[in-house]
Amino acid sequence: MLAAEQVEELICLVAAMDRQSVIDYIKAFEASFPIDFTDEFLTEIPLERLRHVFVALCLQEHHIPERPTPVPTAA
Repeated sequence: MLAAEQVEELICLVAAMDRQSVIDYIKAFEASFPIDFTDEFLTEIPLERLRHVFVALCLQEHHIPERPTPVPTAA
């Protein structure tokens, strides 16, 4: 089980994600059970609900996704 601080970190991290990021994380998610969402479902579900699905997956698997590494920009 995730600690309260970890749950808060997870929620803040997911809340800052855009749709494509959440979809990418869900498609790459390795769970102890099958995850079978269609592309149509992932693109049509409201973003807040999509985030909720991802948070639920993370809580079920006791997993906090790694923060994406920022890509350096050329100055």
